[in-house]
Amino acid sequence: MQISSRFTLAIHIFACIDAFGDEYKVTSDFLAGSTNVNPVVIRKILGQLKGAGLIEVARGTGGTTVAKPLKDITFFDVYQAVECVENGELFHFHENPSTNCPVGRNIHHILDDKLLRVQNALEKELASITLADLKRDTEKYLKDESQ
Repeated sequence: MQISSRFTLAIHIFACIDAFGDEYKVTSDFLAGSTNVNPVVIRKILGQLKGAGLIEVARGTGGTTVAKPLKDITFFDVYQAVECVENGELFHFHENPSTNCPVGRNIHHILDDKLLRVQNALEKELASITLADLKRDTEKYLKDESQ
């Protein structure tokens, strides 16, 4: 199991918008240069973030800005915006376990509540981290690098 890289790309995008937005127009091409990902992929993620109301994008070379204070955007908001999991379920269950097997027949009863607890714990942790936390850590590393 692995969460789509769209999540970490989206977080990277926010770090760039915050770090460089005052100096440069943060465009999909600019972000592609930092992430080393095709601008088409970046534009798709920007569209998802915009659709969730997390960023504003000016057409052409206008650039990208964050739509609300960083302290008001959590990692969970970003996670939800870029559709990291299919149908809102972190764990995709294998298709058609055998009903002829006692384990296969009962595997949903055995696992469903446990997997839901794991997903809820992950989502709770994601909701506890804000983009303001990201900004603080980004500034720390950029400062350390410049010394």
